[in-house]
Amino acid sequence: MTTATSIRAWAAQALNQPVVPFSYEPGPLGAEEVEIRVEHCGLCHSDLSVIDGEWGPAAYPVVGGHEVIGSVVALGPQARGLKLGQRVGLGWMSGSCMACAPCLSGQPQMCRAGVPTIIGHHGGFAERVRAHWLWAAPIPEGLDPKDAGPLLCGGVTVFSPFLNFDIKPTHRVGVVGIGGLGHLALQFARAWGCEVTAFTSSESKRDEALQMGAHHVVSSVDAGAMKALRGRLDMVLVTVNVMLNWKALMSTLAPNGRLHLVGVLPQPMEVEAGPLIGGQRSVSGSPTGSRQDIDTMLEFAARHGIKPQTEHFPMSRLNDALDHLRAGKARYRVVLDADFEQA
Repeated sequence: MTTATSIRAWAAQALNQPVVPFSYEPGPLGAEEVEIRVEHCGLCHSDLSVIDGEWGPAAYPVVGGHEVIGSVVALGPQARGLKLGQRVGLGWMSGSCMACAPCLSGQPQMCRAGVPTIIGHHGGFAERVRAHWLWAAPIPEGLDPKDAGPLLCGGVTVFSPFLNFDIKPTHRVGVVGIGGLGHLALQFARAWGCEVTAFTSSESKRDEALQMGAHHVVSSVDAGAMKALRGRLDMVLVTVNVMLNWKALMSTLAPNGRLHLVGVLPQPMEVEAGPLIGGQRSVSGSPTGSRQDIDTMLEFAARHGIKPQTEHFPMSRLNDALDHLRAGKARYRVVLDADFEQA
């Protein structure tokens, strides 16, 4: 077992500044911690949100990166279920208390003392990253490690609602947004067995949406097309972080239908009580999934050949990758390949 005494990384040192090379001393490895040598790390919009202060003032320096694929290089004496050299993935969470009600009920992602990988903790834009053993998920053989990183955040975020809200193969599911989250949600929904409707405001994405698993593609700005869907869908999964015509989307829900949010909206949403009550409909949201959700999602993705559509940058070009994502040019997930020179 060899732990790092100093870890090289890329960090944002202040708001509106480029990321720069950064080194930090991680200290002794915790008894229940695992140290992972980073091979690939997805770049998620949440990394941008933290680096750019979109969610409030950040505690700089910020080392982003929470879609890590790498190999276990060190284990604390009380770490469980892992072995040296094993390929694992690390997502949004790096720690949880293991003693609160959410943790004990199998929902450690809800732990109030939980440690997000990139908030108050140095993430995977680095040569190594540490986490509690629970959150280091083994990567199945059937997944290509070069492209699997986005599954650890984007993938489980859109997959968990299928598990947690008892979505059945006979259900009709709508997906709003054909982007970093939405293109994965379409694949999962199709493989789950659902009839899948993609909502997009961009006609240019119609053919892609169909290739990714949609049975139908509807323009979210076409009032007639939206009206034709009235009362048909059992769940509408909103993967975007922009304000929408909530009344029109709610109208597409069948009785007992659910409008579910996984994108962080910039403003409060307005929803009329009448359609909720009259149709016994729900509006809900969810963060990342539990470790069990992650394991199930990875196995499901491997079995059904589900993978993100990725663009790769060497980690040394992280600033270019961040600008690419800021400009909305990513199609559809960016992955950074670690290229630190060997010391």
